[in-house]
Amino acid sequence: MPPRPRLPRLPELTPPAEPRRGYTQLEILDELRRLILQGHLPPGTGLPLREFTRRFDVSAIPVRESLQTLIGEGLVEHRTNFGYTVTQLTAAELRELYVVRERLESTALAAAVRSATAEDHRVAAESHARLEQAVLDDDPAAYHRETRTFHLALTRPSGMARLVHMLEYAWNITEPVQPMVHVSAAERAVLHADHSRQLAAFLAGDAEALLAATEQHHARLNHVVSGLPTDTGLFAEAPTSKDI
Repeated sequence: MPPRPRLPRLPELTPPAEPRRGYTQLEILDELRRLILQGHLPPGTGLPLREFTRRFDVSAIPVRESLQTLIGEGLVEHRTNFGYTVTQLTAAELRELYVVRERLESTALAAAVRSATAEDHRVAAESHARLEQAVLDDDPAAYHRETRTFHLALTRPSGMARLVHMLEYAWNITEPVQPMVHVSAAERAVLHADHSRQLAAFLAGDAEALLAATEQHHARLNHVVSGLPTDTGLFAEAPTSKDI
């Protein structure tokens, strides 16, 4: 028998909207997703059904339904006789998803830079300011969180809702790894300089400069991702020929 999954120390749960009625199934889903995307439940972490029913003070049904939805989103896996776990990618799978993200983002940016409004510019600039503050504070978790917000602020004005949804889906699957938390402060500063060039081109409506800055940023980002440690339990082991 595999060992009983144990949860890491978790932050306080977001209270239900109606405390007297308790958590709804949608609230449980949102909370589990938040814990995974914010890195509180790292890749490979066991998700014991009984423990979550206790924490949410509900029956097993809404927790199980939420976990099944997260399986569909690529954030959770289920194995017979082992239970639910946060999806653990191989290093190669993470690199592949970053390539997918790059292609989707570049396509969206080409459209977004032409259709962005003054409000879109304001949202992007404010996101960049929060990202810069995370660099100054040397706050890796905040930097990782704000990086996503900044990139989506640049792509959402594209008006390509389905493409942006696919970008967010691919991004979600990589989130439990929290790549930016594992890189050095110097690497984060270099990546942030790319963000500054992206913002300047976006605000200027210069699609060519924006795509060039984005290409350079992703080349640097792919190099950083390739250097993440593979011997610390962060990644799943690559399948061997016997497993295929």
